[in-house]
Parts: sequence; structure tokens; C-alpha cells
Amino acid sequence: MLDDLILGMAGAGGDGVVSAGESLLSAASSEGYHALMTKSFGSQIRGGESSCRVRLSTKKVLNPGGALDVMVALNWEDFFKFGAELPLSVNTVLIYEEKAGPPPETLAARGVVPKELVPVGITELTKKSAGSDKAKTSVVLGLLSGWFGIPSEAITRGLKKKFGNKGEGLLEANEKALAVGIDYAKAHPLQAPHVIAKPAGTPGSKMLCDGNDMCAAGALFAGVKFFGGYPITPSTEVMQTLTREIWKYGGTVLQCEDEIAGLGATVGASFAGKKSMSATSGPGMDLKTEILGLATIAELPLVLLNVQRGGPSTGLPTKPEQGDLFQAAFSGHGDVLRPVLAPTDVEDTFRTTVECFNIAEQFQTPVILLSDQEIAQRKEAVDLIDTSKMEIIERRVPTEAELAAKPYARFALTESGVSPITHPGLKGGTYLAAGIEHNEKGDPTSSGAMHAKMNAKRFRKLEPLKKRADLFEVQGNPNAALGLIAWGSTAGVAREAVQLAKAEGHDVKLLVPYLLYPIAEQVYANFFESLKHGLIVELSHQGQLYRILRMFTEVPKGVRSFTRDGANPFQPIELVKTLVELKGLPS
Repeated sequence: MLDDLILGMAGAGGDGVVSAGESLLSAASSEGYHALMTKSFGSQIRGGESSCRVRLSTKKVLNPGGALDVMVALNWEDFFKFGAELPLSVNTVLIYEEKAGPPPETLAARGVVPKELVPVGITELTKKSAGSDKAKTSVVLGLLSGWFGIPSEAITRGLKKKFGNKGEGLLEANEKALAVGIDYAKAHPLQAPHVIAKPAGTPGSKMLCDGNDMCAAGALFAGVKFFGGYPITPSTEVMQTLTREIWKYGGTVLQCEDEIAGLGATVGASFAGKKSMSATSGPGMDLKTEILGLATIAELPLVLLNVQRGGPSTGLPTKPEQGDLFQAAFSGHGDVLRPVLAPTDVEDTFRTTVECFNIAEQFQTPVILLSDQEIAQRKEAVDLIDTSKMEIIERRVPTEAELAAKPYARFALTESGVSPITHPGLKGGTYLAAGIEHNEKGDPTSSGAMHAKMNAKRFRKLEPLKKRADLFEVQGNPNAALGLIAWGSTAGVAREAVQLAKAEGHDVKLLVPYLLYPIAEQVYANFFESLKHGLIVELSHQGQLYRILRMFTEVPKGVRSFTRDGANPFQPIELVKTLVELKGLPS
């Protein structure tokens, strides 16, 4: 019996492999399994290749996993387009469409010979059972159920939910295709059993959602009342969800004519006293930079979600990367400081989104939420979120006494750097919010002395953030000589790597920052104190967090940047291997 099973599927855009993956994920989660699914596409508007990988486990799933236990290839051309996203090993069972022919020499050239090659006439079985080839993925689901022990009853429930309202004939055809796949698997057993164990979890006790769903839900819980944006892959689902839901909470979505207008409207809504947000990806972030500067100097709270994808320019719009940290931290002229936070999985995207709103409101600043395509669009079976202990922070408004002190000093030079903020229509609270430097009342100024005071104010107010220990996750022996630092979607890989390393007898500790900027110097200094060797793991070419840390902290010589370009995911086992190799080097 297996306690962990990683499956991959690849085919053409119309084959429905992603839909099959979602059905598999839904079935498994409804039975109480921990489950996660990532999906990947070509960047074509129509057609092209598509794939998914599903990880099912009887214990908590931290990442999409390493090499596949099972791979289903509906054609070879599309399978090979995914490269490192669908890694095979000598233990992989490779199931392929028989009419596509045996694996080409390209597979052997990779240096991997799968454990078992299983040709199946999937198209032929589909036509015989369903009358057409439109239910191929239901045959595949049947094969997976029969060979790997995924409950067929749960898959059947999923088919009824999916096709129940689309005509009796369509549902019946897919149920027949599923049954044929199950029967074929029983009649043609694999060389070695690969059945997954029954889950310990309670059936039906988990939610099935993706990171963009969680971001929208977190925003609603935090009290967002306005979203201004423009569609861009892979963040568009946030706007779609809020368009459907925000009106129930008294809010508004405005789809604007472009990215600049989207953030401009968001700044306007914040000035009007409403909790506001926008969402984008790399190219849209480029366009929003000037408006971010306006929000900074006017000290207006807002949240801007950037779902990172491969860049630069259009780059890899459907693939994950962590290459926008420099942009998030530094893309602004003048002396600009704005908080940057990053979730690490689907579940904590909710909490991190709420935290972004709280920080924005408390410190009257734009906050960047730096997600990525994997987190945003992968689906996870997650436990219900307990919100009872979550705090919601509102912006500080002036007291009656402060308003009575004429004229109202919107940008008062307070000790904390935070000054009370009003909104239009509040008696006595009128002020000018402009992009030009100003004095305490908001009047334009070209005084160098006042500019220095206002810069100091805007930086001073964010100092408390760097002392927020709850914005950092630290695991392991504080005195360990080996360590990992990872953020965003890479953090899940590092978490599992630490578990594997400890199982092998290595003393390793882990730091996962949710707050990426400003840099909490003392947090990193404490972590680095005992380290002789370590890795800062990032899915980017430059290793941007590593480089920023070297600007603000003393990074030990034995701590190295471990990077990879987007669409080439890390595997937990390779992090362990690299750490062990470092362990043998002089510090």
C-alpha cells in the first residue's frame, strides 16, 4: 500500500486532461485524502498542449512532489512539451495511448527508462463504450481507479455533478467509459500493485479551491469594498470571483480600460474611504508603477496582487516564476518603501491576503501581495479555515478634537509616522491628496527640509513591521549548522526537504518569510548565526531574495543561492542532496 501517489496527464487542449485531473482531485478529497493539483498550458489562446499533475496522500501535502509515480500520455508530442514539469523516474508507470505508438527515442535520450510501459487503446475503448471519443478522460479515470485504488464511487459522484445537468446521454456515456476503464484495469493487472491506502481523514471534510479563490475570499473577509482591475493571466480569476460575490457585501468591481486605469480607480476608491484592491501580473505591474508612487506619497492604503509568471515582457504567461521581487520592492522612482508579502500555498493565501489589508490600513500604504501562477491556479483540498481569531484592522480616523484643530493636518508628523486619515464629505476633514510633495496639511511644497521630514515619516511608520515574528515561519533546531530559506510556492518544497533531511539524520532548520520587504534584519541575523552551510531557494534566474539579503544583512559565506528558471520546478530530494553535498565542504 502507498501513502502517497503522484500522477501526471498530458494531451492536446481538447482532450480534457485538466478536467480529468479536477475530477480525480474532487473524488479523492471527497474521500478524505489530502490532495493537490497543478495545471499547465501552452500560451495559445485556443488549442495547444495541456497537462496536470495530481498528488494524493494520506498525510498533509506540502507541494506537487517530485518524479511521477504514474504518467498518462495521450500523445507524445504534447507530453514532451512539458519537460521538467512532468518528470519521470525508473519507478514511473507510463500509460500511453496505444495508437500513438511506443515511446520515441526522445524518452530514452532523457536517461530515464520507466519501470513499466503500459499501452492502452484509450480511443478505441472510448468509442466502443461511449459511441465517440469525447469521453476519453473518463476511460483514463477508470484505469486509474482500477489500477491505483482511487474509489470509483467518488469518481462517479463527480461525473454526476459535472454532467448531470448537461443531458442524460452525456452522463450515461461518461459512466460507461468509466466502467470500461475499470474493467480493463482489472483484466490487465500491472506488474506490481500500486494501490494507495485508505485516508485517515473524514470524507467530505475539506474544501477544494485554488489560490485565486482564496485571495478573493480573504479580501472579502478583510472587508474589501472596491476592486479596480484589468484581466491578465494568471490573476484574472480574482476579479471574476469578486465580480460574482462582492456585491453581496456592499462592494463594487470596476473592469477598467487598461492596467493603469485599474489601479488609478483603486487609489480613488481608497481616497474615498473604501478598502480597495487591484490584481495583475508582471506586464500589468510594469504599467501600475507610477500610480503606486502616487498611493505611497499620498499615504493611501490599498492591496495590489501580483500573480507572478515567467518574464520578462509577455514571457511565459501560463508558467510560474519568482522573478518579480525586485520589481515589487524597488520599482518606483524616488525613495519608496512599500511592504511586500508572499503566500506559500493555497490555504495560507487567505491569511496572507487578510494580513496585507491589515498592514495597508494600519500603516496607510500600498501593500503588494506576491503570489505566483502555481499557487494561484493550483487546486488543493484544504481544511476549513477558522476565522474566529483573525483580527481585522481599520485605518485610523481623526478624533473630533483633531478635526476641530483647524486646519486639519492630514500628514501630521507623528512619532509613529501614522497620521489620521479622513475621506471626502467628512466635516472638517478636507485635504489635498496629490502626487507632489507636501507639508503636514497637504499643501504643495518644494522645501528640501520638509521633503526630508516626509520621507523619514513614510519610512519610520513601517519599522514595526520588521519586528513581526508572526510574519516568519522558523522550523528546526535553532542551533543547526545547515539551513534552508525559501518563499512563495518554493517554500512547500523546502518544508518537505527538511522532513526528508531529518529522516536521514541531518540537523536542518528552515526559514520561510511571508514578509519579503522591508527586510527584517534581526530575523535573518538570528537565523544565520549558527549556519555553516545553507541554501536560499528561488524559482528565478538571479536569486532575487538572496541578492536583497546581501544588501541588508551579513549572509554567511557558506550560504548559497540555489536558483532555477520558471517552468522548471524544484524537487524536495534534490534540495536534500545539495544540502548534504554542502555539509561536506569547508565553511
